[in-house]
Amino acid sequence: MLKYESIYQSLLMQIQSNKFSTGAKLPSIRDLTQQYSCSKSTVLTALKKLEAQHIIYALPKSGYYVVDNHVFKTPSATDIIDFASSAPTWHAFPYKEFQHCINKAIDTYQEELFRYGTPNGWPPLIAASKKLLESYQVFTHEEQIFITSGIQQALSILSLMPFPNNRSTILVEQPSYHLYMDLLKTLQLPVIGIQRTAKGIDLGRLEQLFHKKEIKFFYTMPRFHNPLGSSYSKKEKAAILQLAEKYNVFIIEDDYLADFDFNPKNDPLFADDLHDKVIYLKSFSKIMFPGLRVGLAVLPPSILNIFQKYKMTTDIDSSMISQAALYLYLKNGIYEHNKTKVSTIYHTRAKILHQSIQDYLPAYESSSEIVMHNHIQLDKRMNFKSLVYQLQNQGIQLDSVKRNYLDDFYQERILKLNVSNVEDNRIQEGILKIARALKNPQNYF
Repeated sequence: MLKYESIYQSLLMQIQSNKFSTGAKLPSIRDLTQQYSCSKSTVLTALKKLEAQHIIYALPKSGYYVVDNHVFKTPSATDIIDFASSAPTWHAFPYKEFQHCINKAIDTYQEELFRYGTPNGWPPLIAASKKLLESYQVFTHEEQIFITSGIQQALSILSLMPFPNNRSTILVEQPSYHLYMDLLKTLQLPVIGIQRTAKGIDLGRLEQLFHKKEIKFFYTMPRFHNPLGSSYSKKEKAAILQLAEKYNVFIIEDDYLADFDFNPKNDPLFADDLHDKVIYLKSFSKIMFPGLRVGLAVLPPSILNIFQKYKMTTDIDSSMISQAALYLYLKNGIYEHNKTKVSTIYHTRAKILHQSIQDYLPAYESSSEIVMHNHIQLDKRMNFKSLVYQLQNQGIQLDSVKRNYLDDFYQERILKLNVSNVEDNRIQEGILKIARALKNPQNYF
């Protein structure tokens, strides 16, 4: 081992063992040369390596200090089979590649980082996003693309701002995205629900609500619904678009799992929208990570100005560092490479989940889609709390669907199953334990 490498390893070990804690000053270069019996240049080479890894930083005429002595560790194995969490498998994400993009963004776009940005988002990222959206069959103009601080911000703005149809009631599927349900309840906005199951939606009921209620927009997840895991058929999507045009209702299409669809013919609603009624939302929270806080919103021309006005009063612009890093991530092809890697991991788990439900829970209604989350429809006599408690004692983590419903729609009749954080070899085991618990008479009223 070269001398500077042994010094580097020694200092790193001392930092990790907390001999030098976060913010602590390292010994001077003179002291280190004496301690390790080497030249000044050898010590500097070791220190520069630590600095390049963001473990220490230099202050001119002062010395070197520890940035953070916390060390990344691959998560250890656990006995828990977590069907509750929908967070992405974070340690599978190539974080070092994205870290390089962040560092490069800071070095390259220093001037832009000291500006407030632009109302729509950073122009280079918008141009790159336009190209990305085309791979999802979303063809639009750059001026119709907005960069938002996650999809949650887009949903908040759209829910609060006025629409050209001068209506105020929001229509949502039941169940639906739990954080959006939380937002609607917290802001006490006028909202009604329409039931959706693995079999789809009642189009007659949808038309009735469009006709009789003052519907501002209909929030829907046509592809891989959360938490059901099901998708609308081509016929259903065509009918929804037709009804939206007939009754002047806008549609918010949340396409947060577009990256995980292996069917190239499954186009979004937006692709067939001929009347500018669809607002398309794209998230990066599953294919990358939620903390990025960058989302895409593609808006009809009729609401561009009002959306821009509301967004500017919210945060002026989304994080410039995140935008610049994501731009580089898209531009240099790392995003596409990572998408293939991550989607393959999830698709493997999705196939195991789908097959396990067919093998052990064939009598229960579920989605036929192959995606990382699914559900089963429970018997009305099922004691959900008893079921969850029994399975928790067996190392199975489950979650209630209460937050996925509006208060007046809620019924604990769905068991949601998410394998985002379940290793391949544990999925079948977990579903088998659930199947056995469902046969236990003690879990029924």
